[in-house]
Amino acid sequence: MANNKSAMKRMRTNKKSQMRNKSRKSELKSVEKKFRAAVEAKEVEQAEAAMKDCFSKFDQAAKLGVIHKNNACNKKSQLNVLLNSIR
Repeated sequence: MANNKSAMKRMRTNKKSQMRNKSRKSELKSVEKKFRAAVEAKEVEQAEAAMKDCFSKFDQAAKLGVIHKNNACNKKSQLNVLLNSIR
């Protein structure tokens, strides 16, 4: 347990940012699942639209520090390979 005022505030702010990051990561997973479902169904137009959304979400998450920028780039590359496999 925190012993001073600044440590207590730090605990509160950490909790808030943890909840925000958890929400953003969950959203990333949902968007990626939507894309993978479109690829599985071999719906190219829907997959392209979902990929565009995925790319923007991954870039935004990397910019905000939710995930590392290399992680975002690797995910985008994997998704691009998947899309090219159904074209």
